[in-house]
Amino acid sequence: MFSASFFFSQERKMIEIKRITAEHKDDINLPNEPFELHGRMIPTYDGKAWSYTTEEFPKNEVTTMVFPDEDYDYDEMAKEYVFIGAYGSGKCVGLAIYKRDWFKFLYLEDLKVSGEYRGHGVGRRLITEGQKIAHEMGLIGQYTIGQDNNLNACLFYIGCGFEIGGLNTRVYEGTRQEGKSDIIFYLDC
Repeated sequence: MFSASFFFSQERKMIEIKRITAEHKDDINLPNEPFELHGRMIPTYDGKAWSYTTEEFPKNEVTTMVFPDEDYDYDEMAKEYVFIGAYGSGKCVGLAIYKRDWFKFLYLEDLKVSGEYRGHGVGRRLITEGQKIAHEMGLIGQYTIGQDNNLNACLFYIGCGFEIGGLNTRVYEGTRQEGKSDIIFYLDC
């Protein structure tokens, strides 16, 4: 098992990144916290490569959103999933859930960091650990999906080295989230 530690210069808190085992299985149900929806990523495909622009929402249209909390069952999921936790002061403050997909990429199904630890490199560390796992499994890399109106998440993935690899414009038809699209991001090992 790989473990890495680093310090936040501002808070001097040590964060440890490690795989979550049955001993800490409750940590996979880290609560979701609100995030701001202040803009949209607009991908474009020219037939050869993807690019993007961004659009900031008018101030009166900026909202916050929080995903419903999951009810993950470690015992049911442990055979197919890898759980990575970020630990600070003895508690889980970040989580990445990975699953090997049918093709040569590891799927990042869930990534979350507690609000007080956002912007301090925790998410990046979880992505880096996912790259190590993908490499160990003999995979090409990892992929994930981000909603186009979650601009912070989309730009986070781009900042971590992911590239746009696809767009699903119909996934939310007939739901409360109609009008949103999913952007598929890929990161090679």
